[in-house]
Amino acid sequence: AEDADKKYDEVQKRLTQVESDLERAEERAETGEIKIIELEEELRVVANNLKSLEVSEEKANQREESYKEQIKTLTSKLKQAEARAEFAEKSVQKLQKEVDRLEDELVAEQDKHKAITEELEQTFAEMSGY
Repeated sequence: AEDADKKYDEVQKRLTQVESDLERAEERAETGEIKIIELEEELRVVANNLKSLEVSEEKANQREESYKEQIKTLTSKLKQAEARAEFAEKSVQKLQKEVDRLEDELVAEQDKHKAITEELEQTFAEMSGY
């Protein structure tokens, strides 16, 4: 009987120990499950952020392409405008030379007219004097 009591006490101790181990294991499992849920939620948040960043990157790339096209177009327009401005400046120079030439010609003709008028007046005066 004493032997049986001793075995009973040992089994009782082992049972208590196993129940304690089981309780700790269940606590660790519960803590692990909570951590898994938290990490899964964090993973969802990170995945959403990643998707958002990918969309933002795509939009930024589209804007960059659009800006490159605008720069190309504006550069072309600038070159055309510079060419037109250069042509206009040359035309202005040619026209200014023509204006200067015509003004000089006008002054010369006015001088001739004045000389002829004076000569006529002198002739009339001489004729009237006789």
